[in-house]
Amino acid sequence: VKLGNEVRRGLGDERAQDLPLSIAFIIVVMPFTALFIDLDDTIYPNTSGLWGAIRERMTLFMHERLGLSPEVTPDLRRSYVEKYGTTLRGLQIHYQVDPWEFLAYVHDLPLEVYLQPDPYLPVILSSLPQPKWILTNADAGHASRVLAYFGITRLFSGVIDIHALGYVCKPEVEAYRRALAIAGEADPTICVFFDDSVRNLAPARHLGLTTVLVGSDEPDPTANYSISSLKDLPIAFPQLWNTLPEPERRS
Repeated sequence: VKLGNEVRRGLGDERAQDLPLSIAFIIVVMPFTALFIDLDDTIYPNTSGLWGAIRERMTLFMHERLGLSPEVTPDLRRSYVEKYGTTLRGLQIHYQVDPWEFLAYVHDLPLEVYLQPDPYLPVILSSLPQPKWILTNADAGHASRVLAYFGITRLFSGVIDIHALGYVCKPEVEAYRRALAIAGEADPTICVFFDDSVRNLAPARHLGLTTVLVGSDEPDPTANYSISSLKDLPIAFPQLWNTLPEPERRS
């Protein structure tokens, strides 16, 4: 009954007061079955400087390994991101770059210089009842290092990286379809996607996933929810902790 009343109040419409209690209860306890969480600037704060350092190493790779002028590489890299989704994808298409070599090079950074331990992050993630997957345009090696740094590796069902996606990257819709298939999720409407990029959120929401913008609490049309960090989830998105009673789940 309490949950049903909360739905009525949350609808923000006087007509919601006429919503049958049974329907309101069903709406609020409809469980989400999987969470897909971006890595860089989502798991850790976007103020850390790590992603900026990674971008600098992308530019350095293009200069050192491909012989491109330092004057043109920043604009070229940005154009690749705009056109293909990632710098790597553009380099694969135009320079046949080995993705393993590129990703090892750009992620060769000391995490402890940029990241700060966050004792609350494992608490919030472990409290979420759904299977959790990292969904990243980076590689599993980088993701594993970041997860290990925060002590949250065991809290994830796996890492869906750019290799697992067959080099189809966010924000391409096919990347989300492949991620859902890898996770064994047939229905995107009961899955949630977290990312710091509105560009990545838009196609996921169009596909039917519930989307959460991380890094800003300002509303955005690409996101169902906006939070400054994952630690804001209990207040901003408490529905994630709603689960069906044990007998109903078994039936």
